Parts: sequence; C-alpha cells; structure tokens
Amino acid sequence: MTPETEAQYKQALETSLTEGWEILRSGGSALDAVEACVVEMELNPLFNAGRGSVFTNEGTIEMDASIMNGANLMAGAVAAVKNIKQPIKLARAVMEKSDFVILTGKGAEEFAKQNNIEFAPDEYFFTQRRFDQLQKAKASGKSFLDHTTDFAGNKKKFGTVGAAALDSNGNLAAATSTGGMTNKMFGRIGDTAIIGSGTYAENGVAAVSCTGDGEFFIRQSVAYDLIALMKYKKLSLKEAAEYAIFNNLNSIKGEGGLIAVDSEGNIEMVFNSEGMYRASISKNIPMNIEIYKQEH
Repeated sequence: MTPETEAQYKQALETSLTEGWEILRSGGSALDAVEACVVEMELNPLFNAGRGSVFTNEGTIEMDASIMNGANLMAGAVAAVKNIKQPIKLARAVMEKSDFVILTGKGAEEFAKQNNIEFAPDEYFFTQRRFDQLQKAKASGKSFLDHTTDFAGNKKKFGTVGAAALDSNGNLAAATSTGGMTNKMFGRIGDTAIIGSGTYAENGVAAVSCTGDGEFFIRQSVAYDLIALMKYKKLSLKEAAEYAIFNNLNSIKGEGGLIAVDSEGNIEMVFNSEGMYRASISKNIPMNIEIYKQEH
C-alpha cells in the first residue's frame, strides 16, 4: 500500500469515527452512532461495502448488512441485495419496521421500496479497481472458496466495515456491512448478515462487529461466542476477544478479527491477520487510528 493510499484510508476512518462520535457526544444513541459510522464507509469507494463493493462472478454487486440494538436484542439484516445505496439503513428498517430479522434479494429490495430506502443505479457502484479484481480472479481460475490467498497468491484482504458503540445511557449497539467476496458464486452469503456470527450486541455485556473469512465466522458464531464467554465464563472483554480469535477461530484456521466495546466502555480490536483497518475513541481515550499490528 502506498503512503498516499494509507493516508486516504486513515482519513476515511477518521471521518467515519467522527460521525459516530459526534452523535454520542451530544447524548445520541449507540444505534444512531453505529449506523452513521457504517453509512459513511458505505458511501466511500475505498471500502468493500456500499459504493465500493466487490463484483460477483456474474459481474453484479450483491451486499449484506446487519444491525443490532443491545437494549432490547432487536436485530435486522439484509443479504444479497442489489442497488441499495446504504444497505445498513435497510437492515435497520428490517429491524424496526418488520416482524423479521433477515430479508434477502428481491424481497428485501421490495421492502426497501415500501420504506423509501434510497436506491442507486449500477453505474454508482462501479469502481475500476473492483472490476479489475474480478477479471484477475476469473483469469486465475481460482475458486472463490480459496480462503488463504487472493487470486494473485497474496495474503487475502478482507473488506467488511463495522462499528460498535456504547452511549451515555448504557445502551450498546453494533452494525456491519459488506460487498462480500470478489468472484462469489451461487448466491453466497457470509457472516455479516447472520446475527451472532458477524454482529451482536447485548446491554450489560458487549457489542461486536466482525470481519474476515465469513464461512469460519459462521461456523464459530464468533460475535456471540465473545458474548457467551463474557456472560457464562465471566471473562473480561479483552480475555473473551482474544479467546474467540486466537483460540476458537485459530482452531479451524479461520482468519480475521473483531471490534468490540463492553458495558464499561472498554474497547478491544483483535485480529489474527497481518492488519485490520480500525479506529476508536471514547471520553477517556483520544482518537486512535491503525492499520497494522503494533503501530504504537
């Protein structure tokens, strides 16, 4: 990554974090804060979510998103949706305006129309960088299920975006959004749309958002795994996050990480990959933005 590209990513993370932090500072809800953070990243073509989503094998864009309110355990998610400008807004609408948790494909898109969720044309989602990645993936002949490296043989990079927050009323919330895998086939859905795998929030415990090898996060229910370790084994957030990633996820050779905040405002951002774009802030901790390991 060039210094210029790194600077762009760090600026984008700062912008997203600031959107959410201003809501929290003014007494707003954790739910509004995580949605605002994720919307900002969905609008930025740098990230594999919303506008910057990767292409499927068919050359289309299919997006997943989920959101959860720790105050009442309500959750909403969408999977394999097309042309939705801000999928996280649709996920929240599913949570607040339907009796369901997950809606998929054309049904989710019809629900979006009924609830005035903004659509965008195919051209809005087209980025040359993502299109070139698809062509390389097809030319390589590699299966999209080759989870250790990308189509060029490099260590694979993940692109899910997410946020976790605690507000002044003690409420927790988490949100996650993604364009999935480059060259994905067969209507594949990853962990982002699955509550308990990629997203979870419960007041009195923690809020979690995950990124990485979706299939492995699904098998380990990583987001809820962290919650359960805290609830039933009484581990601290740090202990639970590290156990979920370094013990459980590692045990099945999955790769990725998570961001989490607990009911006391402690923050953990744990990953077993070479890096993870991440940023955090609280009333006691100044803004911190990192990409690689041990940047301090």
